[in-house]
Amino acid sequence: MTGIDRFSDDLRRRFDIVSFDPRGTGRSHPVVCATDLLAAQPQVIADQEQFAAAVAGNARLRVDCRTRTGPLVDHVDTISAARDLDAVRAALGERRLTFHGSSYGTLLGLQYAELFPHRVRAMVLESTVDHSHATRSFLDTQAVTAEDSFDEFVAWCETAEKCALHGRDVRAVWAGLWSRAERGELTDPDRPGALLSPFLLSRLAQRAFYGPDWPGLAEDIQTMESNRPAPVAASSTTAGTSVSPYPFAVFCQDWSLPVRDYREYASHLRRLARLAPDLRYPQAVFALSTCLGTPTPVANPQHRLRVRTDVPLLLAGTRHDPASGYNWATNVARQLGRHGVLLTYDGWGHGSYTTSRCVSRAVDRYLLDGAVPERGARCPAVDPTA
Repeated sequence: MTGIDRFSDDLRRRFDIVSFDPRGTGRSHPVVCATDLLAAQPQVIADQEQFAAAVAGNARLRVDCRTRTGPLVDHVDTISAARDLDAVRAALGERRLTFHGSSYGTLLGLQYAELFPHRVRAMVLESTVDHSHATRSFLDTQAVTAEDSFDEFVAWCETAEKCALHGRDVRAVWAGLWSRAERGELTDPDRPGALLSPFLLSRLAQRAFYGPDWPGLAEDIQTMESNRPAPVAASSTTAGTSVSPYPFAVFCQDWSLPVRDYREYASHLRRLARLAPDLRYPQAVFALSTCLGTPTPVANPQHRLRVRTDVPLLLAGTRHDPASGYNWATNVARQLGRHGVLLTYDGWGHGSYTTSRCVSRAVDRYLLDGAVPERGARCPAVDPTA
């Protein structure tokens, strides 16, 4: 498997580390669809006509994916993957499961713990997904999370001389880039000639926050500020002949995010712009448009957790996580009650095990010896630019 070196020597000596691609992803019978239909999915919907076109396009995409992938396409939800995980456990001859999941992998762990509570030996959930939100709260929690990461970047630039924008009004520079993106005059710093829409500009920043790579983002902003758009080269594709994997099919079977019409969609966007005035479009906006028109009920709809494990699950939550927000970690911890403990990393980025020695030691002690951190335990921030 790849990525095994992210775990400590102690864990690798004690455990055989086994991983797998959940059904519908990677090499585990991936969902595949026509590339041109995937490319036609809108980033942000501008009016009722585009809204109707998105719903119709998503319907065509579902038919195409089913034709190319086969019947598995309707059974790639995470509940099904959790049952697969128990089959892996049984095949390995393990009486109980020792599990470490990160990001969307935490949903797999949580749902396994719901289905098979007495088969959990230890479970670490790093950057936890909160699968209890309806459409509005899903969007809002993601907007607050994204804007928090932007605030942290701005605060760093104000104090760090290594920031390429140090001494300048970062928000004003960013607002200027946003205006150019709205006018179709902003080019991608990594792809000369490729224009950035406001949504793609927002995504560029949010991706930089995963590390985080604050110096790189500051340099990109400086580059974009000085660049002027070059002609965009035309690209050609042959419709319907090229296929691409579509891992997002899993998401649309795990989440019911109904939106009645463009009027309701636009009200969400206005609210998100108030919650995240600099970024405006959390990545959840694309999730919303991608899943428009998904038949209901979905296979694995959101719900409050019902976990009753013999041992407490260990949540590793990062205070300024740009994707799985700390607001998700604290809410999942509340749902788990005495069946979970939250370890807080007071730093930045998506994930903490490989960032903080304090976190990695606490996780290792838990996985190796069952030592659960005290409730309210915290690990200090590590300078991500050091």
